[in-house]
Amino acid sequence: MIAVTGANGLLGSFIIRKLQETNTPFVALKRKGSDTSLLADLKDITWREADVLDPIALQESLADVDGVIHTAAIVSFNPREAKKVLQINIEGTQNVVNACLEKGIKRLLHVSSVAALGRQKDQSVINETNQWSENPLNSTYGESKYKAELEIFRGQEEGLSTIIVNPSAILSRGNWANSSAKLFKYVWDEQLFYTDGSFNYVDVRDVANLIIQLYHSPIEGERFILNAGAATFKDFFGSAAKHLQKKGPRIKVSKPILHVIAVFESVRSILFGAEPLITQETARLANAFFLYDNQKVIKAMGYQFLPLESTLAWCGEYYRKQQGKS
Repeated sequence: MIAVTGANGLLGSFIIRKLQETNTPFVALKRKGSDTSLLADLKDITWREADVLDPIALQESLADVDGVIHTAAIVSFNPREAKKVLQINIEGTQNVVNACLEKGIKRLLHVSSVAALGRQKDQSVINETNQWSENPLNSTYGESKYKAELEIFRGQEEGLSTIIVNPSAILSRGNWANSSAKLFKYVWDEQLFYTDGSFNYVDVRDVANLIIQLYHSPIEGERFILNAGAATFKDFFGSAAKHLQKKGPRIKVSKPILHVIAVFESVRSILFGAEPLITQETARLANAFFLYDNQKVIKAMGYQFLPLESTLAWCGEYYRKQQGKS
């Protein structure tokens, strides 16, 4: 039986659906009082409550479990959230590894991020061999996921059979107030501005499929970039706008202006307790052009990623219906 941490989250919910679809026994882990609406339409889900920062509750929740898919994490580039990001993503993963070792669980698949691979100046292609180094191009979130991976490597050395997946920005149906789904909300609101640069993306269905396939494979001690491709912000927003039946952003903003906006957003965030739309960390990355190389997982699993237009059509239909538009 497989335990999925963060099962009520965006990615976790799709993994649960895939496990149920394939009749794979599982238990779904969540924090007490957390929202389970993404799985409200499914029946026969066994929920167990455990915060990854509570080692005792975590161990108790893993009773009769053979393996773990660890998705629980916090994604934020808000400097006010830095301490929380580091604690949950590093200490939480440490506790998961320790619980697996304590309970004699043999298999652990860890959901990391491409941010954990780090970036160097003028680097255009990044693969799984990339070496982390401390520099301004890397975020606190990236640092947290990199250090979480070190815990997974420790678990492998101590007898766990592990796999790490490094997804890029996950595009999905869901709550567009959270994570990369905010991109669709930005287009829906017909915001005017875009920047130079590109970002890497992957469909949530591809991520869930590959996680299940890799979990059941004999592969261990490896990590895999899960990335469908890269698109400029201008092209992405334009295509998303078409599928949302909205006008896309049409005013390009320079990098210096982005840093000025980040300052104002920081002040707004402090005064009103709101999440900043852009931070100094995200402003530094806004004009970059680079690609996360997906060839390792394509060769290992013979997998074909969904094209961007297919993903945007799927997401666009959902968000239009959510807003009462046909």
